[in-house]
Amino acid sequence: MTRWSTFAAGTLFGPRVSGHLLSNRNTEESELMRAVTWQGNMRAVTWQGKRKVSVDTVPDPVIQEPTDAIIKVTTTNICGSDLHLYEVLGAFMDEGDILGHEPMGIVEEVGSSTGDLKVGDRVVVPFQISCGHCYMCDAALYTQCETTQVRDQGMGAALFGYSKLYGQVPGGQAEYLRIPQAQFTHIKVPEGPSDSRFVYLSDVLPTAWQAVEYASIPEGGSVTVLGLGPIGDMAARIAQHRGARVIAVDRVPERLARASARGIETVDLDEHGGEVGDVIRDLTDGRGTDAVIDAVGMEAHGSPVAKAAQQFAGLLPDAIAAPLMQKAGVDRMGAFYSAIDIVRRGGTISLSGVYGGMADPLPMLTMFDKQIQLRMGQANVKKWVPDILPLLTDADPLGVDSFATHTLPLSEAPHAYEIFQKKQDGAVKILLKP
Repeated sequence: MTRWSTFAAGTLFGPRVSGHLLSNRNTEESELMRAVTWQGNMRAVTWQGKRKVSVDTVPDPVIQEPTDAIIKVTTTNICGSDLHLYEVLGAFMDEGDILGHEPMGIVEEVGSSTGDLKVGDRVVVPFQISCGHCYMCDAALYTQCETTQVRDQGMGAALFGYSKLYGQVPGGQAEYLRIPQAQFTHIKVPEGPSDSRFVYLSDVLPTAWQAVEYASIPEGGSVTVLGLGPIGDMAARIAQHRGARVIAVDRVPERLARASARGIETVDLDEHGGEVGDVIRDLTDGRGTDAVIDAVGMEAHGSPVAKAAQQFAGLLPDAIAAPLMQKAGVDRMGAFYSAIDIVRRGGTISLSGVYGGMADPLPMLTMFDKQIQLRMGQANVKKWVPDILPLLTDADPLGVDSFATHTLPLSEAPHAYEIFQKKQDGAVKILLKP
C-alpha cells in the first residue's frame, strides 16, 4: 500500500518503502507532488446502523496538520462504550463512521510539529485527543482539553471514533489511524512484549485506575464494583492489588468466574432478584461498602421504563432523536440507583460507566441524607500512565497478558460486536488484529 500525502504547511512525504518514508528532494518533482495527492485504501470497521457494523474499504488517512501523525495499527480493541454507539447513540452517528478508540501501532508518518515522535516508534493511542499545553491539560484534565473541545456540541475533548458529540474523528478499528495533536496524544512503549501488555493503556487501564482513585477507598477499606465488563473487571483487580476488599457484582456466570478465580468476592445479581443492597450490607456489618464503582452506565438492567424510552428514541429519525436525547434523554439508571443504596453513609460513588441522559431523575433526598460523595468523568489517560507502567512487567500483577477473552482478525468485527453485545461465548474483552 503506497501513499503520497501533503498537508497545509506544505511538507511533503514520499512513498512508504518497507515501513519507512523516502523524502523527495527534487524541487520539480516536489512541486508536482504538491499539486496531486493520491492515497491507497485500507480496511476499517464502520458504523452502518443500530446493531450493524461492517468492515469496508475506505481511503487511507493522510497528514492534514503539522501536529498530525499516522500509525499502522497492530492491535485495536472493542470497548464497552462502543456498544452504546451500537445500540443507543445511533442518532449521533453517520453511516460509514469509523469506530474504535483503543488502538496501538507503529508510527508511519509524522508532521513537522510532533515533538520527539518519530517514524518507527511503537505507541499506544489514548482515546481522547489532547494538546498537552492548554489550561485544562496543565491541570491534567486531558478530557477537557481546550484545544480539542467539541464546542458546537457543548462537549469536552474530542475522542477517536465516538460520534458527532465528540468530534466525529475517524477511529482506530482500522489498518491505519491519523492522530491529531500527536505531539501529546501518544504513549511510547518499549519493543519486546506483545501488544497485549500495553494496548490497555489506551483506555481500560487508565479508566479503571481513575475509577479506583475517584472511589477514595480508605486504607484497608471496601469497595463494591458493579459490572464486570472490561472496566469493572480491571477496576476490581486494581482495587484488590491496592489492598481493598472488593465485592464484584454481575449476572453473567463467565464474568463472575473470572473475578472469583482471582480471589475477588462475587455476588450474582440474578440470585437476589436484582436487589443487592441488603446482600452487601449483610457482608459489611450492616453498613455498606466504603465506596461503589459503577462500571455499567446508561444501559443497566432493571430499568424497563428508561429502556423503552431509549428504544423509542432509536426508532425516530436522527434529526428528531438527537436533539430529543440531548435535552430530554434518559439513561437506564439501575446500576446508579443500586450504588446509592449500597454505599455506606459518608461513602463515595465513582462513576466510570458512560451516561448520556439529560433528564435523569436522581434521589437527591437520599444522596443528601447519606452524605454521599460523587466523582465521575472520562479518564484523563496520560495522568495515570506513570502509575500504571511499573505494573506492566513480566510479573503481570493485573493479568493484562491474559485479560482478553478473544483475539480476532479485523474482518470478524461484526461477529465480535454481536457476541460482546449479547454477552455470548464468554466475551469480556476482544482484541482485533488488522
